[in-house]
Amino acid sequence: FKMDTEVVLFYSDKFFGTADAISFRNGMLRIHDLKTGKVGNPDSHVEQLEIYAALFCLEYRVNPHDISIELRVYKNDEVVRHTPKPEDIVDIMNKIIELNKLLEKMEYEEG
Repeated sequence: FKMDTEVVLFYSDKFFGTADAISFRNGMLRIHDLKTGKVGNPDSHVEQLEIYAALFCLEYRVNPHDISIELRVYKNDEVVRHTPKPEDIVDIMNKIIELNKLLEKMEYEEG
């Protein structure tokens, strides 16, 4: 399968990110991230990839319950493979939506 590299995932000016590699084919979303730093456990980067999956689903209007998701973190000689539960991705999506609304409201009231 072919992966696109350095893919920007965008929901709003406040919620976006760049995934190292992504592919979405035949209902399978794959997001891979390479971590080159010496500090930190590869497992700790899985949450970042779950956020990327949520951003992907928001941007492309994909229901996480309708697809399969595989997340991989590569660090040193380790590969952490994670298959998130669809409801966990939905929870993150809802948090992004609510926080974005709150931030927009605060900006509007300040402006």
